[in-house]
Amino acid sequence: MATNTAGLAAQKILVAGAWESSDRPHEIRSPFDGHLVGTTYLASADQVERAAAGAVVGFERLRALGTWERAAILRAIAAGIAAQRDELAALLSAEAGKPIRDALTEIDRGAFTFRLAAEEAERMIGETIPLDLMPSSRGRLGITRRFPIGPILGISPFNFPLNLAAHKVAPAIAAGCSIVLKPPSADPLIMLKVAEIAVAAGLPEGALSVIPTDRASADALVDDERFRLLSFTGSPAVGWPMKARAGTKRVLLELGGNAACIVDQDADLDWAVKRALIGSFAYAGQVCISVQRIFVHEAIADEFERRLVAGAAKLKVGDPADATTDVGPLIDDKAAARTQEWITEAVAAGARLLAGGAPLRPDAPRLFAPTIIADAPRTARVCSEEAFAPLVVLERFATFDDAIRSVNESRFGLQCGVFTNDLAHTRKAFDQLEVGGVIINDVPTYRIDHMPYGGVKESGLGREGVRWAIEEATELRLLVLADPQ
Repeated sequence: MATNTAGLAAQKILVAGAWESSDRPHEIRSPFDGHLVGTTYLASADQVERAAAGAVVGFERLRALGTWERAAILRAIAAGIAAQRDELAALLSAEAGKPIRDALTEIDRGAFTFRLAAEEAERMIGETIPLDLMPSSRGRLGITRRFPIGPILGISPFNFPLNLAAHKVAPAIAAGCSIVLKPPSADPLIMLKVAEIAVAAGLPEGALSVIPTDRASADALVDDERFRLLSFTGSPAVGWPMKARAGTKRVLLELGGNAACIVDQDADLDWAVKRALIGSFAYAGQVCISVQRIFVHEAIADEFERRLVAGAAKLKVGDPADATTDVGPLIDDKAAARTQEWITEAVAAGARLLAGGAPLRPDAPRLFAPTIIADAPRTARVCSEEAFAPLVVLERFATFDDAIRSVNESRFGLQCGVFTNDLAHTRKAFDQLEVGGVIINDVPTYRIDHMPYGGVKESGLGREGVRWAIEEATELRLLVLADPQ
């Protein structure tokens, strides 16, 4: 399923309804072997401005459509993605370095997200509120309705270049908001292809722009008061300063994590190990809810450790286009060097290296072996920061309360997985874990696209998931009806 780029024209960018080139060609190369996947363009300052201005006009056009029209467009986009499933998956795999099995899943999730948005557009209901709770409010009734907030600026990351962007674009369309999307510069081609599908589905001119561009141009958009919502997915180091500059606009941040698992004494070990291997090493750990820390009860720690190491040894690391590959490359050499540095630091501080710890070959630094570390000090960066690499750290605990305290020490709080068959521990985890989601008997990496998703502390602000993203993209308005007295 390799992508053949020979003779292909450069992919144009979508600027307020027009497909355009610029004087800044941008090559996209495979993270696996460096081959040229395709060429597109970085938007010029003039194109960035026209995309923003077009979003203002596009907002009025989109909000004027009936619910049935927006839902029909969203369903057509979903159908278009599904119809091009294999082609899109091959492109995604090539430009993102994602194993083809995972790329196919992301295409399916992208189509699912647009279909969900169509359904949620049709369920965007208000409520009536009796206001006559005091004699002075006799004869009064309240009615609420959600109205689109205005043009949206979406900035999406490289690790799920279709589906995380879809979680911005699809709810925007459902709510009646135009959106300017800045896709990641590492792998923008997939969303430009989805934009072609969206235009063909009948999306009004200006309702969507997809503009790869540089950091300075994106920063100008963050400051732009014409946008009423900023939806950003990426690192805390970038996201929180954006919030500070965003002015009066609403801000939705999906930021980094340092996701933990708790494996309780009564856990199903076969299942816990199976899921931990996937949660730790899928897409080379480049997932914000990738398992990075596993706290294992001391009574089962030796056996869990043995099984996890044995399972990691069986994972196939290599060409993402190979359907049998489990772990593909890191996104670039910088990520590989950082991973190596953090592992070396942890081992020097007394951690035990149980598996991996280095690239498979010196000439291919991005193909990093699945790495398992035990007993690293909490101050080591493999414990305290977001690794975004095929790396997991094991630590033992004596009591369930100890495990919860250990998870909560992190400044991140996205999701936590808890493998347990103890109902009291399940309730305690839900009550006390400082995270946006508690996943019982599965890894924190679990997500389906209609559930609320987001973090606390430094992991973000607000919630995605189609229904909740629509709420972020709308404003609640109250109508009061009074009978003359």
